[in-house]
Amino acid sequence: MTKIDAICIDIEASGLGSRSYPIEIAWKCSGTGRSDEFFINPDSGYEWNDWDEQAAQIHNISPQLLREQGISVQEACVRLNTALDGSTVVSDALEFDFFWMQRLFDAAMLKPTFSMAGIDMILEGEQMIMYRLVAKAQVRRHRAMSDVEDLLTCLAACEIDTDS
Repeated sequence: MTKIDAICIDIEASGLGSRSYPIEIAWKCSGTGRSDEFFINPDSGYEWNDWDEQAAQIHNISPQLLREQGISVQEACVRLNTALDGSTVVSDALEFDFFWMQRLFDAAMLKPTFSMAGIDMILEGEQMIMYRLVAKAQVRRHRAMSDVEDLLTCLAACEIDTDS
């Protein structure tokens, strides 16, 4: 059996528009179980005031919660760089997550020391078919760590038997 080892990441955001920004980030390593999750205080970002009420109804995160429990964009970037330095993190929504990660690091005036890849970079052929089947059957909660756990469940279902 070939195990798929990956560090998976998910980002919840203020909306889906071009002025949206990250509000919650979670990541977890399937091999070691190491993980982290945190909220981001939008007051620490540059002109981060684009709030989509429809998105808020999906993720159930309020601006007040972000201001009370969120860390600064600077602290978020340092925390990510420290934990993920030199790694490639996997997202199942790379276009969106990459955009929000870029917004975060731009706001902090820092550069990530890790890279991001889409799910298609670690799965091939039958694995991708299995991933799509399992993912389609999931009901995502749209909270960062829950979505990371769902992604890891999908990846575990994609492990292939190389002993045959």
